[in-house]
Amino acid sequence: MPRLHSALRRAAPALGLFAAARLTGLLVMAGWAWRIDRPPRRTLARSWDSDWYMLIAEHGYGRTLTWPDGAVQSDLAFFPLYPGLIRAVTAVLPVTSGSAGLLISWAGAATAALGIYAIGELLYGRRAATALVLLWGLLPHSIVLSMAYTEPVLTAFAAWSLYAVLTGRWLWAGALSALAGLARPNGIAVAAAVLAAAGYSALKARGDARGEARERDRGKARERGRERRQEKTWGKHRRLWAGAVLAPAGWCAYVLYVGFRTGDPLGGYFAVQRGWTSKFDFGVGALRVVRDIVLRPALLPMVLAMLIVAASVVLFALLVLARPPVALLVYTGVLVLITVGGSGFFESKPRFLLPAFPLLLPLARAMTKARPGAAALVTVALAGLSFAYGTYLLMLSPIAL
Repeated sequence: MPRLHSALRRAAPALGLFAAARLTGLLVMAGWAWRIDRPPRRTLARSWDSDWYMLIAEHGYGRTLTWPDGAVQSDLAFFPLYPGLIRAVTAVLPVTSGSAGLLISWAGAATAALGIYAIGELLYGRRAATALVLLWGLLPHSIVLSMAYTEPVLTAFAAWSLYAVLTGRWLWAGALSALAGLARPNGIAVAAAVLAAAGYSALKARGDARGEARERDRGKARERGRERRQEKTWGKHRRLWAGAVLAPAGWCAYVLYVGFRTGDPLGGYFAVQRGWTSKFDFGVGALRVVRDIVLRPALLPMVLAMLIVAASVVLFALLVLARPPVALLVYTGVLVLITVGGSGFFESKPRFLLPAFPLLLPLARAMTKARPGAAALVTVALAGLSFAYGTYLLMLSPIAL
């Protein structure tokens, strides 16, 4: 308990800045909503994908939409953790599904911010960690962190799973990764990170063991010390591999569930996603959309989505050059790969990148080295963009978020 209190005290400035950023964004959005006579709470709780999650929470799976071209969109495309949490909250508290969804998302965003701070502090210190949390709260699409969407929940489980990997808590890493895999399709990135880090750690430990084996025994005391070290090492290895096995369990379980429910155990889930025009085609579909954006007049969300995706590729290259821990590199790389290589819903790609907070590490470190005036100017500019664009996405945009 004292350690938790100390951690919260250190993170308090970062969490305060994050809360202020998100609250200001909500107030700007709410002001515009009242001006055009739209209820802000309902807009946050029942817009686009949020409505699907609420219906799953209220009635279970089984809803489909059939379009004139024959395409069928099934609610099986939406992972079960978030609607399950909504149902649990409404069973305990006298609130509607929409209010429960918002409470879960807001709690998830706060938990994610704390986890992001913990990772930043562990790697680069308190100033960089604070800048990292603030940057994440001021992304152009950060309004999603205040909506009844699954990105805050996924990011919370991902951040703490990655922190558990970095601190050697493998069972926690695997359990949190399994929950992340039940939250969203791209939750598989967390499992990939845990598996890659576990493999890297095992190879490193194997190399260390070979080095010790080459040494000659020098007395019984040293032999007893070696035996104790081996016992601790074997215990650590068991926890490591248990966490690695557990990490993809949530994602795989739901994919198999959809497969069996649709009569195609291995391909059913991916067929459901194709009904939503969502598939991985190594970026072919995305490049077609980019070509159309460049050559023809395009809506603002499409143009900004293209710019954000391009920026994410550049930021990932900078992250690689910074040589972060394997877990962060693999996690971020898989998220960027899924976003860039997937087709369908191009306008939603910036939202898919919200959990990829390690992309902001190079910027956070740069802000700690910049002059205070320059850092403040960048922060104000990002805040203006975030608040204005978030309001536009919810109140004025003609396409889904």
